[in-house]
Amino acid sequence: MSEAGGIDRRHAEALDAADPLAPFRERFLVDDPDVVYLDGNSLGRLPLATARRLQEAVGREWGTELVGAWDHWIDLPVQVGDEIGRVVGAAPGQVAVSDSTTVNLYKLAVAATRHRRGVTVVDPGEFPTDRYVLAGLAPDSEVRWAAPADLDAALAPGDVALVVYSLVDYRTAELRDLRAITQRVHDTGALALWDLSHAAGSVPVDLDGAGADLAVGCTYKYLNGGPGSPAFLYVRRDLQAALDQPIHGWFGQREQFVMGPAYDPQPDIRRFLTGTANVLALHAIREGVALTIEAGIDALRAKSIAQTDLAVELFDAWLADRGFSLGSPRDSARRGSHVAVRHADGAEIAARLWRDARVVVDFRMPDVIRLGIAPLYTRFVDVWDALARLRDVAG
Repeated sequence: MSEAGGIDRRHAEALDAADPLAPFRERFLVDDPDVVYLDGNSLGRLPLATARRLQEAVGREWGTELVGAWDHWIDLPVQVGDEIGRVVGAAPGQVAVSDSTTVNLYKLAVAATRHRRGVTVVDPGEFPTDRYVLAGLAPDSEVRWAAPADLDAALAPGDVALVVYSLVDYRTAELRDLRAITQRVHDTGALALWDLSHAAGSVPVDLDGAGADLAVGCTYKYLNGGPGSPAFLYVRRDLQAALDQPIHGWFGQREQFVMGPAYDPQPDIRRFLTGTANVLALHAIREGVALTIEAGIDALRAKSIAQTDLAVELFDAWLADRGFSLGSPRDSARRGSHVAVRHADGAEIAARLWRDARVVVDFRMPDVIRLGIAPLYTRFVDVWDALARLRDVAG
């Protein structure tokens, strides 16, 4: 198959040939080149440098330095946090790597609602763990369900303490306006907590420039930190000493090794740490983040827009008249780095894509097939091939 719907595969090949980021693909493990992998928004590929770094960390650091390696391990959560800060627009000392996204969300939401009592506003279409955690705070904090489009009405009563939204919607890839929404929240005296899980490493984020208060995010999607790698949290510097997060762990304690009888939290971002860090995972995250920094988030965003635009163009040519609908914004300025296509038989189609066409995507209830594009290693021909195979599988 060389041409259909007026879009020749050679066009995708030419885009790859001109792509300045194309060499980054060679720095990831691509075990089977015949498999089209469009699920980097669930789990990023393995950077080759990560495998080498972990071998070094296990063999030399753990293997020969033993417990003495904690002399240089102990600050990894904030060191790697500062590196993630370069990706999400945060100056040093405001990001730390700790726990999971779920736990970090809980820590920051409780801290925020202890600091400013009132209602928590949450998108009813928010990622499940966010909804579950925030609903679980009741009766201490009432939840008011409101999508970003309905935020003004939700804020109108004047009783809101905290607003929690994802910067990129996990189903539709809708990209929200970080600066504008944060300002609207601040105008009412509330705090904004952003989930960056589908944004970090895929779209430009300027937490400091937007005046953001709090944020959380995972590291195993576009940051390629590895399965289950620890999450990160952001707390604006001027808020850090004022917030009391509820999990009082010894890594958040001032004078940690004095082993004192009472909890005395660190005055800075370290107060949001809890227990002993996952050292091997932090090494892995560091390598994945380094690739993102080297490529540059603006270059990654430009390629992502070009690739998702291509996916939408192919969708219109091949799928729009086959029972599919587009589940993502057409305007690239309002779209993250995945494209959602919807079909009543989406679950079966997604399964057949892997079984019969060797295309890896994922499915989200009730009818969403997500085509996750990770510009560090996704080629334009991958996008072309995936849409062509999807068309053939759909019949």
